[in-house]
Amino acid sequence: MKVQAYAVMSPKSELVPFEYDPKPLNPQEVEVRVQYCGVCHSDLGMINNDWGISTYPLIPGHEVVGEIAAVGEQVNDLKVGQRVGVGWQSGSCQVCHYCRRGKEHLCVVHQEETIVGRHGGWADSLRVQSHFAIPLPENLDPSLAGPLMCAGSTVWTPMIHYDVRPGMKTAVLGVGGLGHLAVQFLAKFGTDVTAISSSHNKEEEARQLGATDFIATRGTDELAKAANRFDFIISTVSADVDWNQYIAALAPEGRLCIVGVPESELKLAPFPIFHEQRSVSGGRAGAPGDTAAMLEFCTKHGVAPMCEQFDMKDVNQAVDRVRSGKVRYRAVLAS
Repeated sequence: MKVQAYAVMSPKSELVPFEYDPKPLNPQEVEVRVQYCGVCHSDLGMINNDWGISTYPLIPGHEVVGEIAAVGEQVNDLKVGQRVGVGWQSGSCQVCHYCRRGKEHLCVVHQEETIVGRHGGWADSLRVQSHFAIPLPENLDPSLAGPLMCAGSTVWTPMIHYDVRPGMKTAVLGVGGLGHLAVQFLAKFGTDVTAISSSHNKEEEARQLGATDFIATRGTDELAKAANRFDFIISTVSADVDWNQYIAALAPEGRLCIVGVPESELKLAPFPIFHEQRSVSGGRAGAPGDTAAMLEFCTKHGVAPMCEQFDMKDVNQAVDRVRSGKVRYRAVLAS
């Protein structure tokens, strides 16, 4: 049976109905019947071919929630009818040093991304390596779970891997699709979290999400007054900023983690990093184990994305809403 989907046929074009014949189900794969799928800025980057890795026709969609419709003959840990989520990654080699340590997102042999060189989740179904179809906790609202598979995992994973602990002074740069989740996680971790944005427009909302302080950067000296304050800063913005200001806001041995993709190369003054033993690190969506732990944490502590819902047929409207920056804070397509 053909898969019904929405695809772009060339860079920056509108999505149009598209169908394709799926390959035979691999013995290690599952087929997921899509119920919900998020609209992520990475989908827009792939639509536009911003990174030079897109192939067309392109079916975006890598924040998938759905039910298992079929399992390959070697799959014994998932069953038909089980609800799962699929994020940015859809496969790995399973045998390299990193895969064997539960860090499949760092696989150095073969990483398969859900929308790179293959068809994604803005469709009625997709097929992925079973290890990357992550069971959803029963109490997690499936209509809100899609953005957790990418945005949630992207901010959660570095917090865990870089040992963010209760009592730390932390900050989130950017209160948007990633940042509004990062604020919630850091607050529930028991850290003293500050939200940072260009203006005070989102301060009330950030405090409702768990921020205990707020810094506006445009036309103020509020960031300069925060020198040497933070043990951990996570940047969720894609715009270029003066990174040296954020290095200066780190406490000795503090860490700046960048999960939003800057528009151009980083320009860092080395001495403030070396002298205070500060670190600058990257972060990305994690391994299946990381994402599963994040989903359980969300269920236990009530962390959830703020979402606007669209019918799958209104995908172009949803994309335009995300592209314009007006969505608060994630868009989700419902099949």
